[in-house]
Amino acid sequence: MRERIYVDNAASTPVSEKALAAMLPYFREYFGNPSAIYSYGQEAKKALEDSRRVVGKAIGALNNEIYFTSGGTESDNWALHSVGALKNKNGKHIISTAIEHNAVLRTLEKMVDRGYEITLLKPDGNGQITAEQLEGAIRNDTVLISIMMANNVIGTVLPIKALCAAAHKHNIIFHTDAVQAVTHIPINVRSLSVDLLSLSAHKFHGPKGVGALFSKIPLMPTPYITGGGQEKGLRSGTENVAGIVGMAAAIEEGTEHLTSHTQYIRVLRDKLIENTLKIPGAYLTGDPINRLPGHASFVFEGIKYSVYVINMLNEAGICASSGSACSASSTEAPHVLSALGYDKEIARSALRISLSHYNTEKEIDRINEKLPRLIRELRHRIEKINP
Repeated sequence: MRERIYVDNAASTPVSEKALAAMLPYFREYFGNPSAIYSYGQEAKKALEDSRRVVGKAIGALNNEIYFTSGGTESDNWALHSVGALKNKNGKHIISTAIEHNAVLRTLEKMVDRGYEITLLKPDGNGQITAEQLEGAIRNDTVLISIMMANNVIGTVLPIKALCAAAHKHNIIFHTDAVQAVTHIPINVRSLSVDLLSLSAHKFHGPKGVGALFSKIPLMPTPYITGGGQEKGLRSGTENVAGIVGMAAAIEEGTEHLTSHTQYIRVLRDKLIENTLKIPGAYLTGDPINRLPGHASFVFEGIKYSVYVINMLNEAGICASSGSACSASSTEAPHVLSALGYDKEIARSALRISLSHYNTEKEIDRINEKLPRLIRELRHRIEKINP
């Protein structure tokens, strides 16, 4: 059987051996409900609080500033709705960007139905937003600014520290979706000064279905999910102990090895980018300098839909994507590329290749061998159909 190459780590990552080993005892040996007062429950509760400490330490937060969730989408939703509930007497204007993940954009759309007014900043051609641009959009009734730390489609890393400083100059709460950034770039919530930060375990070799929300401000006074009163009474439901333990192990491991992994992955990424840009009509999308270390994203002239490229790569044993996993089968242009000003036809050819430290130079060599050939073949097919 041909060995497959997985290069869609921005969509999801394999669970690390350390994370898996940490999780296993909490499925059968320490299976108790953390709300129970007997020993089984207290063992599970201790694991939760130890994990809260580990997750907090990895991003420079305090234990009591970490709230466990089902993943990045829920963390984003909770952050936005919470600030909206807390600050709606001060105003109903929120600033975000046109390149946010749909977990933010769709939530903001729902908030419009409740009377909020949303300003979406348009990035430059590299996907960047400046502090001056942000300040120009701030109004007297602005209560929240939500800007992602790193973009999932194009890999651009945004200047969160400067953007947050601009927000705080006007006493406005700042949230960042850091789902793509955690363990991939250095993060310290204290030095960044962010008020809220979202993360998701399966983006850094933890399990799916678990994440966290950092908040140094009070969250909504009424429960986000009602029931048994877990997470300080704000998010009820029996905690996913095994998943949370796995997330803590993964974030600790990823943070510990961030520098070495980054250096290794960046070399592979640059080799991939250099080779791909030799293909006529191939263009790198996103910031060529300020981008995630394992993220390479392209568009190609003469390719009608990215799904053609992705299917051909899959037939060759290479698993890549066009951008967000949530819209992987869509033939529409990614909204991120449209926001950057790309023509719809070329934007629909988007290809994202995202690496992890599990990838090898041999795998990159295989992609570099296969991709140019597949693009040529696909263009030839399209020309025959549409001469």
